[in-house]
Order: sequence, then C-alpha cells, then structure tokens
Amino acid sequence: MKLLRFLLLSLFCLAFAGLARAETTPRYKAVAFDYFVLFDANSVIPAVEAAYPGKGAEFTKLWRAKQFEYCFLRSITGRHADFFEVTGDALAYAAQAMKLDLPTATRERLMNAYLTLSPWPDTLDALRRLKAAGVRVITIANFSGKMLSANAEHAGLTGYFDELLSTEVNATYKPDPKAYALGMERLHLAKEEILFAAFGSWDAYGAKAFGYPTIWVNRFGLPAEKLGVAPDVVAPDMKALLELVLGRS
Repeated sequence: MKLLRFLLLSLFCLAFAGLARAETTPRYKAVAFDYFVLFDANSVIPAVEAAYPGKGAEFTKLWRAKQFEYCFLRSITGRHADFFEVTGDALAYAAQAMKLDLPTATRERLMNAYLTLSPWPDTLDALRRLKAAGVRVITIANFSGKMLSANAEHAGLTGYFDELLSTEVNATYKPDPKAYALGMERLHLAKEEILFAAFGSWDAYGAKAFGYPTIWVNRFGLPAEKLGVAPDVVAPDMKALLELVLGRS
C-alpha cells in the first residue's frame, strides 16, 4: 500500500513538474521586431516643430509616408539605397511639398532625430522579460544598420538584442519576401518558431503573407489594410505580445 502511494505521489509530482515547465516555456523561440514597434516614430516631431513651428505633426506624417513610398518604388524599380539616404530624400521632398526652406543645419538636425528616437514606454520592460525567458530578440527593419545601432545605443538597449538586422544586408526592403526570410536565415529557425511584430499594417500583411506568426502592434490605432490577409493578433501595445509569447502579461 505504501509503495502504491509512493508511486502515485511520484507520478503526480512528475506530471505537475511537466505542467509547470510547459506553462513557463515560451511559445516562440524568437521575436523579430520592426523598429517602430520599439521606438516612437513621432518622437521626431519636437525637432520638426522647432524647425517649422506649427507644422511639426503634418510635416512628420508626410516625411514618414514618403520614406516608405520611396522604399516601395525603389523595390519595384530595382534601385536600392541606404535607408538613411532614403530618409534624407524624403525629408527634402516634404520640405519642398510644404514650401519650406531646408538649410543645411536644419537638415542635419532633423536627420539626427532619426538617430535618437525615443523608445515607447513599454519597450524596455518587454525586452527585459523576453530576454529573461530565453527568447531571442532581433530586428527585421528597413532602417539601415547605422540607424539601428545609433538608436539602440542612444536608448541604452543594445544588450537586449541578439542581432540588429537590417534588410540592407541583402539589398531589399520589406515587404519583399527576401527581406522577411533574413530572420529564418540568421536565427536558423523555422517560420513557426519566430513571432514577427509589425508596426505598420502593410508590414503585418507582408510578414503574415510570408508565413510568420504575426502580431500587429497598432500603436496609432489605424485601420487594417484591405488585402485579404490579416495578422494573428492586433494589439495597441506590448502587453498582448508578452502574453502571446510568454503566456503571461
């Protein structure tokens, strides 16, 4: 009888230990972030506002839209360029479109704003939790390597990344499938083992169409793209991402 009780207790303990391990094992082995999920795209507005009083938000919106439009056009025409150069071209266009002067000193200050972006308030805590759980953290971003490194260093976040991966390494921009494939190649993991975190709806579409499990961190509360493919999860911040990966907030 004692032996039977001992065996039953042992089996219970083993089952409980296995359940505990299952509950604490991350659902994904890695998370690949677009950089704007981690850094506030609108943190350039104060610099723009200082240069062009009363026009900061409008100018920033046009500048950012033209950045990505130029990426799409360069992809289609096979004329890749460093994203920092693309950012400068988009800046020049925005100033001309809004009939504003862009002296050299102003241009330098505004370009520098894209090297010193502010992290979102929940970024540091999310990166800490992912790293503590053994989840590998990379970027898959159109930002150039220079831009990725400068922002991470400025925010003191460099140590939380396994790799700051720019799509420039194979001369692509998202949503080119070859850009998303970089994550699998660098991590040596299958698609289903990598969660892609998108900032833009178009990026969420691209990642999901490629085959990644995808969360759209919809920081600005924008409508989804009408393209027939939806991300697995849509959330306004990092809380849902942590729950999805770690099973807890």
